[in-house]
This record gives sequence, structure tokens and C-alpha cells, in this order.
Amino acid sequence: MAGLIHIIKHSVIYGQKRIEFSLLYCDRKMIEIAVHPDSAVIVKVPLQTDILLIEKKIIKKARWILSQLNYFRQFNPKTPDRCYVNGETHLYLGKQYRLKLIKGSENSVKLSRGFFHITSQSEPTPDTAKNLLNQWYLEKAQLQFSESIDRCWKDFNDFGICKPKLLIMRMQKRWGSLSDKGTVTLNTDLVRAPKACIDYVVTHELCHLKYHNHGTEFYKLLESVLPGWEKVKHKLELSMA
Repeated sequence: MAGLIHIIKHSVIYGQKRIEFSLLYCDRKMIEIAVHPDSAVIVKVPLQTDILLIEKKIIKKARWILSQLNYFRQFNPKTPDRCYVNGETHLYLGKQYRLKLIKGSENSVKLSRGFFHITSQSEPTPDTAKNLLNQWYLEKAQLQFSESIDRCWKDFNDFGICKPKLLIMRMQKRWGSLSDKGTVTLNTDLVRAPKACIDYVVTHELCHLKYHNHGTEFYKLLESVLPGWEKVKHKLELSMA
């Protein structure tokens, strides 16, 4: 970053809350506050800015900062740990299916009549079931997420922006993210959620192609392409709790 002098870890108290932030002194004219998906609060300030002025600015924006932090926390995956044993339920596209572990002639996972039929060549164990099911989820995620991006992209096709690449991986704290290079990354576990919820996460990240923060213009765009998105977001949180 051009003109960067140093980075300081700092915090302020707002009511009962402590807001921690990274303070960057830069060659710039105004103070900028950003809240990132990993809950990092970054404050860029002009050189020689008085710390009391910075703290005053943070306090003034404290409600917005806390709301953003709360937003990102609500967006975190909440799927509980699983044991991968017979009869245990697992989600796919918002529906519950029970596991049925079988020893057979091949390693496979098939979905039929309310069950995940997990067949392994060796005696089935929780570790074997977990590995086979995770591989199946990854294959289905590649299919479902690609279809979701194709569906959602129709609302962005006339914006004069390039269609992003798709990356699928497991993430600890996010259902989706958008890189600086315009790559949409989706959490493999999102394939457990209903299709409408997958489309919501995809649409959310596509909106970031035009607006990189969660300002007023971002939410205007999100509402215009996905009216009632709050209900879908709430459904995602409930279905994956």
C-alpha cells in the first residue's frame, strides 16, 4: 500500500462492547473504516492524525461497526459435528436424509427413498462414510453451484462486468466470498442448503462485483435483483442451525 507508515492494533469501548481494530496510517486525506468478512475492522487514517480524533470517529460509527460484525457472525456456517453412523440425518438441498452404511463391491454414495446409501468395499466405518459422503457433496456442489451462478448471472449480464470464476472449498466462517480478482468462492457445505439459499449467497457475492462494501448502494442492488432477500437469508440460518 503506497504511503503506508505502520499498523497499530487498537480498541475502544462502546457501552459494554470492546471494538478492536487495526489502525493504518497512510498518505490519504480522510478516515476510512471497513469491516471485513473475517471480522477484521480496518481503519485507514491520514498521517499524523490524532488518536483522540480517531477514537471519536470509531465511537460515532460504533453502531454500524457492531451491526456489520453481527451480520458476518450470523452468516457463519452452523452445521453441527456429525458422527457418520447408521440412521444419522444429513442435509442435501435443504432436505434431511438418513445414512445407511453397507459393505459392497464398490465405493459409492447413492440417494434413494430418503436415505444416503453409502457402500464401501471394506467394512464401513464412520471415517469411510465421512470421506465418501464428503466427496459426493463436492461433486454435487460443483454441479449445483455452477447452475446457481448461471441462474443468478442473468440479473448481472448487462452490468458491463465479467462473469466470475467459481472456486469451491470448505471454509470455517463464511458461506461465500469474493476475491479481489473477482473469483466467487463458495463453501462446499452450502450444498446442504435449499436451492433458494444457494442462489441468495451467490447473488450476494455477485452484488459485490459492483459494490465491494455493504453500503446503501449494495443493499439497493441486492433488493432489486432479489426482493425479500432477508427472508431467504433467515431461512438459510434456520435450515443450517
